[in-house]
Amino acid sequence: MKIRLLDIAHARSGDKGDTANVGVIALEPRWYPLLERELTRDRVARHFAGAITGGVERYELPTLGALNFLLHGALGGGGTLSLKTDAQGKVFSTALLRLELEVPDAEARRLGLPGAAG
Repeated sequence: MKIRLLDIAHARSGDKGDTANVGVIALEPRWYPLLERELTRDRVARHFAGAITGGVERYELPTLGALNFLLHGALGGGGTLSLKTDAQGKVFSTALLRLELEVPDAEARRLGLPGAAG
């Protein structure tokens, strides 16, 4: 089944110079391993292809059930230099939450994911 990241996590983003910082936090602790497996650096980089010019770093925070991503080259030079409408990177969290994950039906039921027939 397809599951929207929005249905299993929340996110927050901001800026540090030309880098957007996006934190993704599982809404339920049991969903963190799914996020850890599915939200790879490459997957996030593909999701933001065309919006960022640099690489993606990922940091794992298992105690918090969270992943933190740094999106380099995301802000057109940073808040004071950028002509982008979102020079502080506040909408990157919303954009990432639009990502859809493909989860096997049996796993979705086992994890109690929203929309999984039970």
